[in-house]
Formats: sequence, structure tokens, C-alpha cells
Amino acid sequence: MSAPTGRVTPISGFPEYLPADRIVEQRFLDVIRETFELHGFSSIETRSIEPVERLSAQGEDADKEIYGVSRLGGSPDDWSPASGRDDARWGLHFDLTVPFARYVVENAGRLSFPFRRYQIQKAWRGERPQEGRYREFTQADIDVVDAGSLAQHFEAEMPLVVADVFSRFPVGEFVIQVNNRKIPEGFYLAIGLTDVVGTLRIVDKLDKVGPENVASMLEEAGASSEQAAACLALAGIRSADLGFVSAVRDLGVSHPVLDEGLDALSAVMSTAMEYAPGRVVADLRIARGLDYYTGTVYETALVGYESWGAVCSGGRYDALASDGRTTYPGVGISIGVSRILGLLLGQDLVRASRSSPAAVLVAVTSEESRARSVAVAGALRSRGIPCEVAPRADKFGKQIRYAERRGIPYVWFPGASRETDSDEIKDIRSGDQVAADATTWECPPEDLHPTVDRVG
Repeated sequence: MSAPTGRVTPISGFPEYLPADRIVEQRFLDVIRETFELHGFSSIETRSIEPVERLSAQGEDADKEIYGVSRLGGSPDDWSPASGRDDARWGLHFDLTVPFARYVVENAGRLSFPFRRYQIQKAWRGERPQEGRYREFTQADIDVVDAGSLAQHFEAEMPLVVADVFSRFPVGEFVIQVNNRKIPEGFYLAIGLTDVVGTLRIVDKLDKVGPENVASMLEEAGASSEQAAACLALAGIRSADLGFVSAVRDLGVSHPVLDEGLDALSAVMSTAMEYAPGRVVADLRIARGLDYYTGTVYETALVGYESWGAVCSGGRYDALASDGRTTYPGVGISIGVSRILGLLLGQDLVRASRSSPAAVLVAVTSEESRARSVAVAGALRSRGIPCEVAPRADKFGKQIRYAERRGIPYVWFPGASRETDSDEIKDIRSGDQVAADATTWECPPEDLHPTVDRVG
């Protein structure tokens, strides 16, 4: 096979990181995975493709975002359902919740419920690439699913996990916004709006188009001006404590479903106020656009960068997974890893301390003595110290500059002591150089691995 020639044209919406930025991504994923496991979630991975009809059933715009999968040797006719071909019905998953629901149904007999799962994978959406939105991106999800019924206390657990993740990684200040879809559902029904899903979808556009446009859209959909005003009044309620309950009651609307939603959201907020004070707020404009959410919903924003949109979202779903006999309700939340990194890296808000994982560059005195340098590197690696052997036996000044360009803090010189033929190691930041033995030298803990730090 011949290599491609000519200019390489990048494909937009498919982020690829340089080594230093990749270190930032890996550290973020490490924090996410470690935190998920601290909370008792088990890792799974699902296939990349699902039947198109299952993917397209999850919202009015879902089919527009699905990337179809077919063989290059196929023909357009193969995409017709009448073709009977399996690959005519496959699409790349656009989130991890839909494939997870299928996974639960297929493996229910081998899972222990309630099942606590985490999943860190790529997903794909056929939307116009822009800042923070990509065609290929990484998500990190947690879910708790049970058979038949799901205890409400799991809905309060999700924001606590997210608060732990974001507190351990330098994302800056953040706020987790929560609502319960039964609150707007009961409210809309009480004021005479029967198209609950349609109304939710319009109100969900509030941040994008503003209240005046939302009111106009509601009236175009059949709401009166009074009903539209009431919807906006509900969406305007926000509190960091239980004050949202009295604010809703003050609107003079009552309905059993509304009462259920207020009770459920109060339970979530009470837990958050105790275990993650100041991190969670009740925000009644949060709706989430996907149809399968039925209870508590979540959106997380980075303070000062709210225009970036939600970087973490999710909610409760009661009917997404079912085998016809048993329904598996669940609640989950998804961290938009690529979306967050698009902001942090794009705005230069965080940086890795170096672009190489190596803490030590082992210098090479001559090509004839390279074996000695390789032996030093082996001894250091056996003790968990990442290192690299210099690629060429250049003058030591050039080898030091090689380490500097990669941010490697130490250079090891085999046989540097002419009197004893012993080794020496140099901290190239301070210039200090001391005798060292590869079997006993300890790398300072802060230098052992690259760190990720907030800029400014």
C-alpha cells in the first residue's frame, strides 16, 4: 500500500491533541475513573453501533444527528429496509445512555441489581462543528439501574459524584443545576397545556433564544399569552436551598404531579445542601431535550463560562430499558469530557507541566556506551521512575536542550565522575548536579509525573 501524498486536509469536528494537551486529557480521565470507582461504579464498554431505529426513537432531532454505517462495497439500495441487509440499519451511537439501556436488557440475567455502571467512550453526532461541539467526542457516564423500580435516593447521588470529580480537577468554579420534569409537567397540565413534551422542548431553548422568543414560540404552539407568561415565571425560579418550593406555590398552581416533582427535588436539594454545600442549585428552567427523561434532570455549568453551555448533564428515565416483561428504570449523568477540554485548552485555562511523561532523560556519552545508559533507564523504570534514553550521543548541552524542550526536569549522566566513574544527575531547572545511583535515587514526588495546573 502506498502512502498518501500531497497536502493533508483536516476534518473538522474530530479533535486531535498534541502531547501536552493529551496529558491534560489523560489526567482528567484518570480523575473521572478514580472518582467513579470510589463511588462503587463498575466499568463497562459497549459497541459503537446500534440499530438506527432505536437511536432515532430518542428525540425529534435524533435522526438528523446519526452517522449511518455501511460497507464501502454496498450500494444506495442497501440502505433501504427492504434490502434485508443488517448494515442498512446501523448507526454510530450519539450518546452512551441508549446503548447502555440495550446492554442492560441483553445482560439482565447476569447483572446484580441495582447495577452501578460507568462508561468512558467515544460518541458521534452529525452536527455542525463549533466551539465545544464536535462530531466525535468523549463522554464519561455513570448510571444506577434497577429492576422494576428505582429508589429515589439515587437521584440525589448523581450530583455528589460530579461535585467530587470537578473538585479534584482544575476546572474552576462550577454549579450543578437540578430540576425535576414532573414540576413543569404538573404545572403545564394545571394551567391547561396538554402538549407537555412540546412545551418542554420550547422552554429548553430559553438560554439560546431568550424569554421573548420562547413566549412567541409557545403562543405559536397554541398557548395563550397568560399561559406563556406562567411558563416563563416557573422557569425563572432558582434557589440554592429549598426556597424554590414556596416560590412555585406562590404562582397559585396545584396538581398532584407537580407535588410529586417538588417533593423529589426537595430530597435531592436536601442531600446536596448537606454533602455538597454551594455546589447544587434548583433551577426550574432546566428541562433537557431528550424524551426519555422522566424525573430529576441535571445540567452543570462552569462559572464565568455559562455561554459555553452545559458541560455535564443527565437525568432519571423510567421506561428507556425494557424487555417487555420487566422495566429497568435508571438515573444517570454524563460528563462531556471533550466539551470541557475544548474550553479549558482552547481558552488556555489549564496546562500540563510537561509534554513528556518522562521525569528523567538518560544522557548517552557515546554510541559505544549506549548500553550503559539503557541499563540505567532499566533500573529507574523498575522502580517506577519514567525515563527516556537520549536519541543521539550529542554534546551534553544539546541533550540538555532536548530535555528542556519536552519539559523533562532531570538529566542523568552515566559515569560523569571522572574520579569514581559514578553517575550524576542534574536538575536542569536549578542547575544542581549531584552523584546518584539508579538503584537508590528517589525522584521527588511532584516531578515523578506531569501535573495539570490552572493558569493564572
